[in-house]
Amino acid sequence: MGENDQLGGWIDAAAAAERLGVKPATLYAYVSRGVLRRRHAPDGRRSLFDAAQVEELARRGRPRRGPGPGELAIESAITALGADRPYYRGRDVLGLAEHGPFERVAGWLWTGRDEPAEAPWRARDEGVAAAVAAQSGLPEGLLPMDRLQVIVAALAATDPLRHHLDPEGVTATARALIAGLVEALPAAGRPLERAHDDDSPQPGGEGVAGRLWGRLCPRPGEAGTLRALEAALILLADHELAASTLAARVAASVRADPYAVVASGLGVLSGPLHGGASYGAERLIAEVADPASAAQVVGARLRAGERVPGFGHVVYKSGDGRAALLLDLVRAAAPGHPRLAAAEAVLDEAERRRLPSANIDFAVAALGAVAGFVPGAGEAVFAVARTAGWLAHAIEEYGGAHPLRPRAVYTGPPLPDAASAPRRSGRSR
Repeated sequence: MGENDQLGGWIDAAAAAERLGVKPATLYAYVSRGVLRRRHAPDGRRSLFDAAQVEELARRGRPRRGPGPGELAIESAITALGADRPYYRGRDVLGLAEHGPFERVAGWLWTGRDEPAEAPWRARDEGVAAAVAAQSGLPEGLLPMDRLQVIVAALAATDPLRHHLDPEGVTATARALIAGLVEALPAAGRPLERAHDDDSPQPGGEGVAGRLWGRLCPRPGEAGTLRALEAALILLADHELAASTLAARVAASVRADPYAVVASGLGVLSGPLHGGASYGAERLIAEVADPASAAQVVGARLRAGERVPGFGHVVYKSGDGRAALLLDLVRAAAPGHPRLAAAEAVLDEAERRRLPSANIDFAVAALGAVAGFVPGAGEAVFAVARTAGWLAHAIEEYGGAHPLRPRAVYTGPPLPDAASAPRRSGRSR
């Protein structure tokens, strides 16, 4: 230790690795992630590490993966991302999806408590009436995602309790809001002027999944496909700080009401690199008229330099476990279905071309193809499901003390000399 003492609190790699109980290679990984500082010894042949920083790290334990490029780290107790799936408050999402229902999983995200399934969630009548009226002038062929953005604004305008930001108030709003998003969508297969008749049957049941089914499919759902839709809602309910969730948290951090939080999330979710990717996967499967044409459809996209939608994931490099589970449920629900055969042919072609594994967007698109969902249904499933996650993050953020305020790394023209620049008072907003 004498030599280390002479180096002013810096220790060599062997001493640092021994103190942390890691291999020397791990030290350099910590350096690349900004966890440890390193400098060269005077002889130029050894690396030295800050002894105080090593000691602090040893007391805290090994660090988790630090933020990557473009990522913002925010502490949260809601969702952790595993190797191929998320965990909701420590619970494996695949297990939650196998048992359901969506309402119970949403409650777990919001409160962290196991609560018995309540009576069916209901929207406020005034809100649904306003949301239906707001859609009266919209084009008839509009996709569900575009309608949802109109619906959430109308629901907000009619809710006098929307500014109650305590946890109990937000969870009550959340139940009515999610129910309202579903109930205000036109029923599939009916003329627009009759799409919201009060006496219209509920083809799928009274729960969120069952009522959503009637908005996405003109035919009654069968047990297997309804179960797959319920699982899809659970699998998509949250995914840590995805882009739309970050937007929702930023809105909540400045005390925007829950409807504004959801509106923020919907705006980001609609992007083709996020929730809109499911529409691309839906169109991909629709182009496969029969299994033999899958090679042509996939090849055409690759020749055009396009990515094949529904394959690969920025987090799950070795495969998306959510997709595997949902595809298995679809296979069990509709063995031998011609649209399932088309989806399977796309999967086979992707494997033959060594593309990444299918992700949850492809699995939702396969469900929609087999069930006969309306165009854009996958985006609607994603949006209704992720609303539960956005509001869980909103509840967490409402308990914080400060707005989220990322800082930019300025790369523009040089600024005037600081001494001559005019001074302004006030905080940056």
